[in-house]
Amino acid sequence: MQKKIVGEIKINPSEVRKYFTSLSRDSIPFIPTKVETQIIVVEPRIPAEEIDAVKNRLREYTDRINSGKSEFSTLAVLYSQDTESAKRGGELGFMGKGQLVPEFAAVAFNLTDPKKVSRIVETEFGFHIIQLIEKRGDRISCRHILLKPKVSDKDKKAAIVRLDSVVTEIKDKKFTFDQGALYISQDKDTHNNSGLMVNAETNTSQFEMQQLPPEVARAVENLKVGDLSKPFVMMNKNNKEVCAIIRLKSRVEGHKASANDDYQALKQMVEEKKRTEILNSWIKKKMADTYIRVKDEYRNCDFHYSGWVK
Repeated sequence: MQKKIVGEIKINPSEVRKYFTSLSRDSIPFIPTKVETQIIVVEPRIPAEEIDAVKNRLREYTDRINSGKSEFSTLAVLYSQDTESAKRGGELGFMGKGQLVPEFAAVAFNLTDPKKVSRIVETEFGFHIIQLIEKRGDRISCRHILLKPKVSDKDKKAAIVRLDSVVTEIKDKKFTFDQGALYISQDKDTHNNSGLMVNAETNTSQFEMQQLPPEVARAVENLKVGDLSKPFVMMNKNNKEVCAIIRLKSRVEGHKASANDDYQALKQMVEEKKRTEILNSWIKKKMADTYIRVKDEYRNCDFHYSGWVK
C-alpha cells in the first residue's frame, strides 16, 4: 500500500546537492564502512549412505500417510526441517510455478489427488515429499516435508583441506581468485561473476558489515584489500553447511558523507525523505475525513501522528 501511495520517486542531482548543502556540519550523515567481497564455496561431500538414510525416512513417512496411520501435517510438524512451513503442518500457501524451485514445481504441479503423496524430490534445499491441497488456476497450495542429509565433521574437514590448497595455489599465482571462483566454486549465484557477492538489500556489490552473513563478516573483518581469508564453515542461503574462502576486493572506511564520493547514499536519503513526506501528507488527509474509535484506555497514549483523538 505504501508503494502504491508513494509511486515512483525521481530525484535529480540538483536536489541531492541542495539537500547536502542544507545540512549543518553536525547533521552531515556518517557513511558506515562498506566492503566488496569475492567468495569461493565448496560443498562437503555427502556419503551415499546418508542420502539413502534420508530417502528411507521419507519412504517410511509416505507409507504411514498412505496407510492412514499418520496425517501428513502431523509428520511435517514433527520432522520437517523447513521450520517455517513445519509450524503450519508443512503448508506453503498458494504459489505460482515461478515462486518454487523448478524440480519442486515440476512434481507439485503434476499432482492431482490430494490423498496421494508425491515421489521423493531432490532440490538444492534437500529432499522432499509433497501433498496437494488445492489448485486454483495457475497457482497451487501444497504441503511438504523436507529432510536434509547431515554433513559429517570428516567431510567438512576434507573440504577445508581442499580450500587450504586453493588458497596456497592462488597465492603462488598458479591461477587467480576469479578463475578459482569460475572453475571450483559451487555457489551458483557468484561463480560466473568472479565470485563477487551481491547485496540483496541494495542490489549492488557493496555491503555494510552487518549486511554480510555473520561468518563472512568475521572472516573479512581483519583482511586488507586483496587478502584471502582462511577456509571457514558457513550456512548458505538455503541453510546448508558449506565451506568457503573470501577475498576482500575493496573497503571504504566509515566517514562523513561528501557530495562527490557518496552521491548514491545521499540520493537514497533524499528519496527516503520525500517518501516520508508523501506518506505523512496522505495520512494527515485521511485523518481529516476518516472516523475511528479509540478506546478510553488508549486515548492518552503518545500517538505518532497527533489528531486521532478529538
